[in-house]
Amino acid sequence: MNSIFKSKKLIAAIVLIGTIAVLLWCFQPEIIVYYTLATVSLVGILLYLGNWFITKTLDHYFPWTRFGRRRFFLHLVLGIFFSIGVINAAYFVVKTLATDFLPTVEQLVVANVYGAIVIIPVFSIYFSLHFLNHWQRSEIEMERFQKESMSSQLETLKSHLDPHFLFNNLNILAALIDKDKDQSQEFLGRFAQVYRTMLLTKAEDLITLEEEMSFIETYIYLIRTRFQDFIQFRIEVDEDESMMYMMPPLTLQMLIENAVKHNNITAEKPLVIRIYRKNARLFIENNVNEKPEDLKTKSGTGIKNIQARYKYYTDEEVLINRVGEVFRASLPLIEIEEI
Repeated sequence: MNSIFKSKKLIAAIVLIGTIAVLLWCFQPEIIVYYTLATVSLVGILLYLGNWFITKTLDHYFPWTRFGRRRFFLHLVLGIFFSIGVINAAYFVVKTLATDFLPTVEQLVVANVYGAIVIIPVFSIYFSLHFLNHWQRSEIEMERFQKESMSSQLETLKSHLDPHFLFNNLNILAALIDKDKDQSQEFLGRFAQVYRTMLLTKAEDLITLEEEMSFIETYIYLIRTRFQDFIQFRIEVDEDESMMYMMPPLTLQMLIENAVKHNNITAEKPLVIRIYRKNARLFIENNVNEKPEDLKTKSGTGIKNIQARYKYYTDEEVLINRVGEVFRASLPLIEIEEI
């Protein structure tokens, strides 16, 4: 569809240029007409290319979804100032080349007035069409995301209520009741807190890093109770600065669960999970001791789930890599603009 639309625009431009060329050849107008057409053509080309560049640049650095109000005024101001600058520059160049005289102040004022009369309505129409087109695309993307989000939430909830994880913790609880009633009560309280948080946050879009780390501390307690010294955690996140960042809920839990699920955990080679922050990224890494059966059956569904959720909120990617015997996930932290 886009290629057809571009082809139609190209054909229209060729027809327009051809029509103008035929009219000029037939009527042989005065030289001033040629200079005027040259000025208008130069202005049109520069305005098209310049506004295209402004739009692409702002789409990258100030996307509508994150900087709606700021983007609107910034785009409007840049577009108007650029258009006025192009009018003056084009008139100055053509006037100088055509007459060998610099334009006077009065001539520049007249050029700006006529330029404003033409450019401002044209730019307003262009800006309105661009805004409307983007709004329509946003609505389509929002509808698509809502459908994907519902499916993702269902899959996430299923993974959270994994019967293996549930039965493992119930078995641990049963064993603790006979050995240590105080610890069993503590374990039961943490276990209930983990599942309550999972159920409450499954519908949330974003939570603060502080909330995510608070939940992970409780979740880690369950893991440590199960594996004892066979699993180690190194948490290096500054709590004082965590309120300014946000992330999709339960992301760290899914990555920890992924590490526990796909690695052999033994006394000889314990699983070491490190969580740390650098600037606006959160890293979680672990040593690799893959289970033989996982080498062929691992699907990466959990990682894809996380990457899909992040795509809606930021242009920054979730980076997954393995260097030697270290698996590392790099998560962009989202800073919400105050409105």
